[in-house]
Amino acid sequence: MKRKYIFGLMVSGTMLIGTSCNDFLDYQPEGLLSSENIKSASAAESLVTAAYAGIGNDEMIGPMTSMWVYGSVRSDDAYKGGGGVSDVAEVDFYEHYNLTRPDFGMMHPYTWENFYKAISRANAALNSLNGITEAEFPLRTTRMAEMRFLRGHSHFMLKMLFKNIPYIDEKLSSDDILKESNVRYNHDELWNKIGEDFQFAVDNLPQKQAQVGRANKLSAAAYLAKLRLFQAYEQDANHQVTGINKNRLQEVVTLTQQVIASGQYSLQPDFAENFIAETENGPESIFAIQYSINDGTAAGRLSYVTGLNYPHGAPQYGCCGFHQPSQNLANAYRTDANGLPLFETFNDKNVDFANETVDPRVDHTIGIDGHPYKYDATKPFSNAWVRDPGVYGFFHTMKEQQLATSPSYHKEGPFIGSSKNIDIIRYDDVLLMQAEAYIELGQQALALPLINQVRRRAAASTGRLKKTDGSFASKYNIKEYAASGWTQDYARKALRWERRLEFATESPRFFDLVRWGVAAETLNAYLEKEKVRRPFLATAKFTAGRDEYLPIPQREISFTKGLYVQNPGY
Repeated sequence: MKRKYIFGLMVSGTMLIGTSCNDFLDYQPEGLLSSENIKSASAAESLVTAAYAGIGNDEMIGPMTSMWVYGSVRSDDAYKGGGGVSDVAEVDFYEHYNLTRPDFGMMHPYTWENFYKAISRANAALNSLNGITEAEFPLRTTRMAEMRFLRGHSHFMLKMLFKNIPYIDEKLSSDDILKESNVRYNHDELWNKIGEDFQFAVDNLPQKQAQVGRANKLSAAAYLAKLRLFQAYEQDANHQVTGINKNRLQEVVTLTQQVIASGQYSLQPDFAENFIAETENGPESIFAIQYSINDGTAAGRLSYVTGLNYPHGAPQYGCCGFHQPSQNLANAYRTDANGLPLFETFNDKNVDFANETVDPRVDHTIGIDGHPYKYDATKPFSNAWVRDPGVYGFFHTMKEQQLATSPSYHKEGPFIGSSKNIDIIRYDDVLLMQAEAYIELGQQALALPLINQVRRRAAASTGRLKKTDGSFASKYNIKEYAASGWTQDYARKALRWERRLEFATESPRFFDLVRWGVAAETLNAYLEKEKVRRPFLATAKFTAGRDEYLPIPQREISFTKGLYVQNPGY
């Protein structure tokens, strides 16, 4: 039985339940707690718990946790998958960068609404906490810092997706919210507003929390570092990177060093342990959305956001074959005789797993015919499990899935849920964020041991990849980078490659490309080759100055009577 204390506190009388309103501005938390009775310690604690639940209250058509559609399928990491291009066609629109259609109504409009509902929950808790004293509730300041961390998370995700968003805090009345424009703050100012929430959390949270799932000082420092890294790459109004702010990079170094020097977090010994429920909340998980099963409720608190992505043809799963890794991604795992990536030639031909050497992370990430599936050698992945290989090829995603025998797995009709946590920030990300900052500061020698630490762990992560006869389906060869020839340009290339392989299909890829200012050149080069391999991509094209961000949902512009300004190009 998997129980998590922070969500075990929740009861139906204190939950804030989403409504069917057409707009987040109409959203009012429902339940037994009202403006008249929220100013007590017990009510505040219940609202805090509900706010934690709010950041995980997503769905297949309104993702908040897994960004597999927005960050993986929109990048060079994966295809939509499923039963052809018309199966959940909205996801195909993202893959083709075709979001100006008048019939488009799913996905990101619901994501927008879901995040603002989560912000509403955090603000409701803050209003309650503002109405009581430290004497009445000794944890008041800590809980306020947690709520500002959660609010910062939701605003960060919205900004990463949409760029120009309204910033909503607990001080705004309902009338004020209706007047809050999505372009009140410029790009840099909005980063700073969101950063204020994380800084408050850094200043007021304890380094450790007794209860699993709560934000702490170090998770806030890691998140603030992530924000400053995004902010360091300065953008103009058309989303083009115009420079890199060295002061912001130094902040990244300082904040990540606070996390690293604490000794509180470390890499899991085996990369696999980040992707199975049995080892979640381990030393690498800095902040994660928590889920549960067999927790005393009817169906548990499960995540269904990736529930379409299990093998379609496998009898133990049966739905629905979405999110298939690209041939380009599979090729990126090829290594040379020195165990290093083939930066320039990786995509010249398709990888031959029987005869070429590869980075072992490929078998943690991609389901390949005859290779152990999700660390179960007795049931190797089969090409027969793929739903539409004629369109999307034979590879299958694996990181987000759990075995049908896992205690975290639950099937509800054709759909699949899991109680496996979804990590928002891991320690590997902290190491690579610091490495990136060092490289862009011209201190690439300091980045070398950080990147090599990640590669060393990858090399040691083969224990769960053996077939039943004890052999490996792939030929692994991964080595550390040498100090010789470690120039800034080479280090930058290595860092960006490492981020792709480490987080492949987890969604950061698209947002990294936008942050670095190389999305258009990278993705259009990817599409030029992929159109030959996958004809369904024939009309796909990334348009610079538009496709870096999602359009502001039209229903929000209409609801605010034109107060919100649409993003460029839409």
